Amino acid sequence: MKKGRLVILSGPSGSGKTTLYQKLLKDPRFRKTIIRSVSLTTRPPRPNEKDGRDYFFVSRKKFAYKKKAGHLLESQKVFQDYYGTPLKPVREALRQGKNVLLAIDVKGARIVRRKIPGCLMIFVKPPSLVALKNRLAKRGTEKAADLNGRLARARMEIHQAADYDYALINDDLAVCYRRLQGILIREGLAG
Repeated sequence: MKKGRLVILSGPSGSGKTTLYQKLLKDPRFRKTIIRSVSLTTRPPRPNEKDGRDYFFVSRKKFAYKKKAGHLLESQKVFQDYYGTPLKPVREALRQGKNVLLAIDVKGARIVRRKIPGCLMIFVKPPSLVALKNRLAKRGTEKAADLNGRLARARMEIHQAADYDYALINDDLAVCYRRLQGILIREGLAG
């Protein structure tokens, strides 16, 4: 049986990586060839997010236990909250020949690439920091101090895009998605 491949989407908060991730999972060309990995987080759910679908929303205590017990492929503190990728479902899916899609930050992506060589890493950039600031402000989920922190973090993350196999600029969602589809087709991940 052919071993599955891990596909990582990274990008600053507000870059559109989650939207692209969701579009891929609904796309008939990829629905049978790519499965999602649901991350754990200690942050509260945003409107319309569901536990087990978007994230597993857990307490800090439970997160710390899972991390200490070695149940996470990677974990990161992002601002005041923790995020992590459950190890067991990812390994099982790859062993079964399934391709697994992760939407994680740049630090987590580096850790995963060390642990699972051969990952396909795709970075999603905003068209500019001004556009990113406007997207984050429009989202309405950030306080002013948090917004400035996210922008500072975005600058750092964008500099690391060179470490990825591909980088996409999300200035037009439909165009960016077509480019993402093209990458996955070239990499042999379409159905």
